[in-house]
Amino acid sequence: MTPSIIATCKQTRFHLLNDKPSREIDVEGLTIAVTSPLESEDDPARAKPKGKSKSRAEARELIADAHLRLKAGVHYGLIGRNGTGKSTLLRAMADKLVPGIPQLTRIAILQQTDNETQESQGLFGNDGSNQGGIESKYVLEYVMSSDHHRNDVTQKMNFLSKSFETEDPLQPVRGIRRTRHDDIEKQLFLAQKMANLKSGARGLQARKELKSVESKLQISKELLKEANEDIDAEVIKQETQAAMEALQDLQSEFEAMKLVDIEQQARQILIGLGFQEDNLNKPFLTLSGGWRMRCMLASVLIQNPDIMILDEPTNFLDLLGVVWLEEYLKQLRDSSQATIVLVSHDRDFVNAVCEEIVIIRDQKLSYFKGNLSAYETDFEEQKLYWGRMKEAQERQIAHMEATVRESVKIGKKTNDDGKLRMAKSRQKKLDNRMGVQVNSRGGRFKLNRDLAGWHSSARDEIDVPQDEKGVLIALPDASELRFPGPLISLEGVVYKYKTGAAPVLKGIDLVMHMGDRVGVMGLNGCGKSTLIHLVAGITVPTQGKVSLHSRLKMGYYAQHSIEELHILGQGDPALTALGIMTKDVDNSLNEGQIRGLLSSLGLQGRVVSDVPIHRLSGGQLVRLALARVIWNAPHLLVLDEITTHLDFHTVTALASALSTFNGAILLVSHDRFMVRAVIEGKRVLDHKLDEDFEGVEEEANESQPRRRIVYVLRDGTLKVQAEGVEQFEKSLVKKVQKMLPTQA
Repeated sequence: MTPSIIATCKQTRFHLLNDKPSREIDVEGLTIAVTSPLESEDDPARAKPKGKSKSRAEARELIADAHLRLKAGVHYGLIGRNGTGKSTLLRAMADKLVPGIPQLTRIAILQQTDNETQESQGLFGNDGSNQGGIESKYVLEYVMSSDHHRNDVTQKMNFLSKSFETEDPLQPVRGIRRTRHDDIEKQLFLAQKMANLKSGARGLQARKELKSVESKLQISKELLKEANEDIDAEVIKQETQAAMEALQDLQSEFEAMKLVDIEQQARQILIGLGFQEDNLNKPFLTLSGGWRMRCMLASVLIQNPDIMILDEPTNFLDLLGVVWLEEYLKQLRDSSQATIVLVSHDRDFVNAVCEEIVIIRDQKLSYFKGNLSAYETDFEEQKLYWGRMKEAQERQIAHMEATVRESVKIGKKTNDDGKLRMAKSRQKKLDNRMGVQVNSRGGRFKLNRDLAGWHSSARDEIDVPQDEKGVLIALPDASELRFPGPLISLEGVVYKYKTGAAPVLKGIDLVMHMGDRVGVMGLNGCGKSTLIHLVAGITVPTQGKVSLHSRLKMGYYAQHSIEELHILGQGDPALTALGIMTKDVDNSLNEGQIRGLLSSLGLQGRVVSDVPIHRLSGGQLVRLALARVIWNAPHLLVLDEITTHLDFHTVTALASALSTFNGAILLVSHDRFMVRAVIEGKRVLDHKLDEDFEGVEEEANESQPRRRIVYVLRDGTLKVQAEGVEQFEKSLVKKVQKMLPTQA
């Protein structure tokens, strides 16, 4: 049941007539809504709407009367809380549902929330042309074939070239007519799409264009039939010449494309994203979900689109892949004019890649020139500036109101008309002239210069920027341990998948006590999940010893917790968050306590009891999975990639909540901000943290500060990073410089 996206805007003749590809977008009055008609049909409790107006009422507006403005070649970071419409906006752009985006504009998109659509990109291009199935493609082939424009040029060139290799004089005629016919079929697909999307006068114009294309297609079919019969010699000459010119144009375009060795570039991108050389010839469909997403990301990066859209591209990458992608996208600034729009919860990644920020808030789009850290700094400065101005004006208003009251009182008592006129004048100023005291250029506001003639409402009210009402996350304190001792202890642990195989882990020693903060980082495949499974008791070591405190309560958030919830939701479509928690706690908590726990994690009201879990967003599922982990107040939290599916506002709130947790935390994450904040306890200036965050600064006066340590798992052993995340990141940057592909 895929929601339908409805996009409207203030259209102009430019939007209707412009058929040239563009790297820029400038659309005013954009409104985007989503509607799910299938849900209302399947749900017997909901009455079916009658008429178009009632059907439209079912749509939920995510963006209203906004201005979408993207400049060519700029890298944008799109930010906003979960559920504000980021992914919907990106999908509407990619599907050309936004009026004003020319149909010939080439848009490449990676979107995490729609795997089926992603895979269909291997089957069909934006024009509806069949690009060949993915079921028979290998990884390298899949990526190389993703550039549909290049494939189209190559196919046409080879087809026309073969038509000149025969002695049949009619073959070039058939070739050029077949090529033109295929182009008209693509035009028909786009014309049908536009006729379905537009309504009113624009819809009438779109239907006229559709009829025109249908007439061209009918004429083209007749010409194809004539190509097998006798044709006038002069027509043969003209058509052959046209075929020759078309072939020459295609060859020139192909030669320009050959400046880039696409196979070499595809190999370098795939290796940069974590693929091994011997995996490049594996069938695409045999890959797991995470590796498919890496492959799809590579297929987007290898293209040269006008607009590149990346929705959470770092979700399935290890830190090496994230650093490589950072450097690759920064390299594109100098070598490509493509406009990039990306969404990511990784604050360091957004800061490094993005030049400007687009903010979705209150159904509007606003823009900031600078990266995420600069935006947050500017926001705080603006909040302070306008807050002080408003406070000063409120004091001024209070003083003037007191003066007016006193003047009226004295004027009436003494019949002093001057006092009454003064009171009336000041009251008029209070009613109509208070507000913003600066003009658009930052200077002092003057009525006769800045808003001459607008005497009744000369100034706007002072609007102090407000922090978005974020999701507050609170974790329960760990239950009492009763007697001291290490929570977990790993001594000389060795693990092998098979007897005789090389060990994945060798000589692992790890001890954790209450309050400890331990972070484990490393590349994909280094054995982090295996280590976590040993700690959680899911697997047993081949050699060595794993000891647990006799009264230990462990809360384990698995990397695939969200997938598990998806499976449960599909198996029981009526299952809600309250229902699954009631089963988990097994009468240990009553309904009120369960609701309180879920509320402390940001899940409240009908979302808990009425919304099935298969309809919850990724961020809501993470909170539900976390509730399943912490409900019994564990002493040790084992968290494996918990930031996936969260927006960075929620990541910040989670980091602050974890910082105050009095138990121990073992964190496995590729998110550098999360490891710095939770494990190292650092207040990084580039990232805003909540006021209740507790880090090393707050522990400075304590006699026994927390034990904080960052490990990197490499070659089966844990290696201490004395300089924390920065040490590991520096080592990866050096490695990445050798892996980057050469840009054309």
